[in-house]
Amino acid sequence: MLQTRQFRALSRRLGLDRDWYLVLLAVSIGLIMGVAALAFIIPITMMEEHIEALSTAKDRSMTWLILFLPIGGALLTGLVFWVLPLSLKGHGIALCMYSVSREKGKIPFRVLIRQWIGSTLTIGSGGSAGPEGPIVTIGATVGSSMGRLVRVDPQNTATLLGCGAAAGLASVFNAPMAGIFFVLEVILRDFSIRTFTPIVVAAVISAATTQTILGTNQPLFGVGPEIFQGTNEKFTVIQAPEFLALGVACGLVAALFSYTLRVTESFFTRLKAPKIIKPATGALALVLIGLIWYALGSGSFDSKANPDLPPFYGNGYILIKQLLQPTFLSTPEGISAMTLSILGGLIFLKIIATCLTLGSGGAGGLFAPSLLLGALTGGLMGGILEGAGLLPNANPAQFALVGMAAVVAATTHAPLTAMVLVYEVTQNYALILPLMLTAVIATIVTRLVNRESIYTAELRALGVRMGTMSDLTMLRRMSVRDVPMIPPVLVNESESGQRLLELSERFSVNDFVVVDAEERYMGLVTGNDLSQALIYREAIPLLQVGEIERKDLPTVELDETLDVVLDKFSAHEVQSLAVVTPQTGEVLGLISRTRLMREYQRELEKD
Repeated sequence: MLQTRQFRALSRRLGLDRDWYLVLLAVSIGLIMGVAALAFIIPITMMEEHIEALSTAKDRSMTWLILFLPIGGALLTGLVFWVLPLSLKGHGIALCMYSVSREKGKIPFRVLIRQWIGSTLTIGSGGSAGPEGPIVTIGATVGSSMGRLVRVDPQNTATLLGCGAAAGLASVFNAPMAGIFFVLEVILRDFSIRTFTPIVVAAVISAATTQTILGTNQPLFGVGPEIFQGTNEKFTVIQAPEFLALGVACGLVAALFSYTLRVTESFFTRLKAPKIIKPATGALALVLIGLIWYALGSGSFDSKANPDLPPFYGNGYILIKQLLQPTFLSTPEGISAMTLSILGGLIFLKIIATCLTLGSGGAGGLFAPSLLLGALTGGLMGGILEGAGLLPNANPAQFALVGMAAVVAATTHAPLTAMVLVYEVTQNYALILPLMLTAVIATIVTRLVNRESIYTAELRALGVRMGTMSDLTMLRRMSVRDVPMIPPVLVNESESGQRLLELSERFSVNDFVVVDAEERYMGLVTGNDLSQALIYREAIPLLQVGEIERKDLPTVELDETLDVVLDKFSAHEVQSLAVVTPQTGEVLGLISRTRLMREYQRELEKD
């Protein structure tokens, strides 16, 4: 009994209170995602290795076949999406954010199947996308499904969604801290201890499960810390301007990437073609670029790489690994102008390839393309500086590495996640200073160009605005149930305006709920509407409620979070909204803007 009381006391101190079972659920999610990440990544890796083996064969017809593979993958992806339609808005990580913001953390299980099969087909066939976004979505779906299975409340469902997302990212990169911070910084935007604790448990258990099965602590995409051994790790004030310039360059590349993706998505949305073939149209454009690349023989800038495979196909991890080799860009003969030109061209080609793949409706994530864009941008700038003799104490590979963190930070507006991710991958603390500086500068530059991240821009197009982190976190943790309601004063449409005046004096209310004969919600008469009617007071007895009733006002539900309710208040100049049961139309009461803000302030004081 004493141990039980001590455990409960500890739970209250950690902010878990009666939600301690979330930790147990987090362990389960971590174990599931540790295995699921392997089951998702390994087939994609095997497909990529098989394609690479075919491309090195003497039969040149195989190379032509490989160049056209993205079209086949896109057609199959479109078929999967047609068989498994989805009403939930957004895709990938933006879908997870939309679910937390508007769907109470609920993600249909079919999202897992769609993302798993569609992403495998898209990426495995050469589509320009990464596996990290899909595994985050898969993990989020697992967490959301478990929350609904055990019937937890909406707030805890969102926490379990975050547990799955963090666990998936932790396993793929072998970077549990990056998975944790990505979920807290981007998806949930909640750093409270009650959210932090189960997410940490899920991420650690997931990464440990994957490492146990593989028998290694290397990330699944094959870039380990041994690649960075022997590089010059010293960072001095003299180098600061170089990394400041890199931050500006990465910020501009990230802004261009985000803008191009929005334009491409808008184009394919307006394109008058069946949804099932839209991914194939984007893949066709990608293949045409690949054919031009192959015809020009542009792959010759790297004798060690396979020149038959366009480097902007697939997730790009092979090229990232090469760019991070200290001897790849830095040679005794120096870097040729041709190599630098190709690196610059690849930046634009990778942006176009990714936007065609995902903007047309293909499945995949934006993490890997962002990492490659950062490596290319850093490698290009490092090569230029070395050619100018301005890198006496550094190597272009270091710039490629720092550029990876910078572009990821700028596209996601999550510099903390990007810094931790690259640090965990390299396990090189000496690089953390230029990483931090460049990532922050890149994020600032991108935000000056566009206030929205690559994810929130998609949400904004859907009418979902993401506020500041602290305010949004608190409002999301509270629902209509937490706000004392005003008892409703019900009237019928046929009643007179004089009746409203009598009720107003008797009950001291300003807003009236209009109902039908069965007391189902019809509309609202606000105090402002009644005040305007009083201008012609002599006509009040002749005026009917139905003539001043407002039917354009939204209603709210008991389980809606307060950030959603506040959005509704902001869109309409009213002081109260009706709380209605959607199934029956029964009016439960009125929620006022004043009472909402009062409860919000009280909760802020508690936190």
